[in-house]
Amino acid sequence: MDHLGQTLHLTDEKDSKKYERCAPGHTDDRTLVFLQQGPLVLVAVSRTPQSAAQLRRELLGVHAQIVSVLTRAGVARVFERQRSYDLRRLLAGSERILDSLLDGAEREPGFLLGAVRCLPLPAPFRDSLGTLLQRATAPSLAFSILAAGRHLVTAAQERAVLEDCRLDPADLHLLLNLVGASSAFRAGEVWAPVCLPRFNPDGFFYAYVSYLGDNTDYAICLVLLSTDREAFHALAGCKRIVEEGLQALGASRVLAGGGVGLPSYGVSAVGAPDLRHFLYKPFDIPDNYRQLPQFTSPEMEGPYASECERQRLFDLYYHLHGRLHSPSRPLRLIYHVAEKETLLAWVTPKFELYACFNPLVTKSGAIHAVTKLLRWVKKEEDRLFIRYPPKYSTAPGPARHGPNRTDSALDNGL
Repeated sequence: MDHLGQTLHLTDEKDSKKYERCAPGHTDDRTLVFLQQGPLVLVAVSRTPQSAAQLRRELLGVHAQIVSVLTRAGVARVFERQRSYDLRRLLAGSERILDSLLDGAEREPGFLLGAVRCLPLPAPFRDSLGTLLQRATAPSLAFSILAAGRHLVTAAQERAVLEDCRLDPADLHLLLNLVGASSAFRAGEVWAPVCLPRFNPDGFFYAYVSYLGDNTDYAICLVLLSTDREAFHALAGCKRIVEEGLQALGASRVLAGGGVGLPSYGVSAVGAPDLRHFLYKPFDIPDNYRQLPQFTSPEMEGPYASECERQRLFDLYYHLHGRLHSPSRPLRLIYHVAEKETLLAWVTPKFELYACFNPLVTKSGAIHAVTKLLRWVKKEEDRLFIRYPPKYSTAPGPARHGPNRTDSALDNGL
């Protein structure tokens, strides 16, 4: 995306979906998309292969990131008090967070697929981490998350909260982007209000964030979300339990991939010579309704080693995704011959797949490679995905079933 602009208009909340009736604009080499959400109007001007629907979803992500800092109710109150208020005054210092979100939306498959990338880990080790989070609990603790960069290590959720709503991948993307893009969160233990718009756009959780370990590039980040603004010391105690448990498990060695970076895998592990890269999102994981949608993909290798070539491949994925999910003429299977590679996109009730092959592969060769890939994923699914997310129960605490619905960013001095 070349440019994202914001203009502010006072509109009735009931009209927040008016943008759906507006056709996107087009110039010779650019697409313009407008999004109206309450009193805010966001504009995207793009020269990328993204469709209007994909750009609109990107703008929805930007709006959600703003809401994660201020809450929807907080934004509405600002313009009720002063119709011509410049919201950039409240968002000062957040430019880096929004830039990081836009960069991620163009380069991270999770934004495109609406799913979370899990760190590939041996199933027994991931189960041990889940058990550790189940032990490190406190009253009012709603979510416990272990992450490494934009990769999810594991996450646990309070049973009572889970009855109402699961953690949404869009909220997790916003949370990890907020934590990763701000250097303030690396300064020891941080306590800050944060809104999860998909869970409740009008209220805050209170986030305890702490990086564990010495290597900040590959350090594990612990995020604990509570409904109690006074729970900092209780959650600091949870952090100590997690840190001691990680040391006992030898987690730094496992999660640092033997000292060469995060655990990962190459496309050669599939055993299909024509296959260069793929994105795979399963739909048939157990207890799917209460799980985070997840995806997996190998490291970018070979002809996609440079940033330019990686972006070119991702642009092709965007193009195929737009055709598969076209509002007017959705498709189920696409075989696409590009200049430097051949691609196949396929969506079924069980999975969504985007596969890239060398340019000389035949249709039969591509189908043969995909068959091998599906067998390999099935064999490795316990390592690639969180199959059975851990749950826990806590003692009754204030506002147990959701975030505080009365606090706002303005009231907290943000």
